[in-house]
Amino acid sequence: MYRNIHALKTLIDKVVLFFCGVSIISLVITVTWQVFSRYVLNDPSSWTDEAARYLMIWFGLAGASYLFGKNGHLAITLFVGSVKTSYQKYCYLLINLVSIAFINAAMLKGGLQLIGRTSTQLSPALQLPMSYVYMILPISAVLMTLYIVLNTLELFTRTEGSRG
Repeated sequence: MYRNIHALKTLIDKVVLFFCGVSIISLVITVTWQVFSRYVLNDPSSWTDEAARYLMIWFGLAGASYLFGKNGHLAITLFVGSVKTSYQKYCYLLINLVSIAFINAAMLKGGLQLIGRTSTQLSPALQLPMSYVYMILPISAVLMTLYIVLNTLELFTRTEGSRG
């Protein structure tokens, strides 16, 4: 079971990292064009600032999702470190359940409400529906939740001979 969970996480990691790579390359190209058009052509592009802002939002939240998969997110380990080793798995389970509750209440539910409220609102320069910009909130909430569930399953199925 551990191998299957690890293989699924690896696949999700590759997809998220590919998306992050495309996002950061697009961000660099967009900002470079903005600087070039502003200082060399003396005619700043009207859409690049907005595109860079939206790319940064998507890149940041996708990267945060990836960090959840690697257990690299911000964590306060004082509580977990203060309990017996045999109970630490259950502390992580409690922390993961609280994290899932927050992520689903704030990012998934709130993100879906925000998408609904902004579906007719257009961005000033790109004329994109703002719901497209906010779509990353429920997407990253689903990714974070999936990663937390997979990490928890890995924690409870890992044996001494397993990787990780």
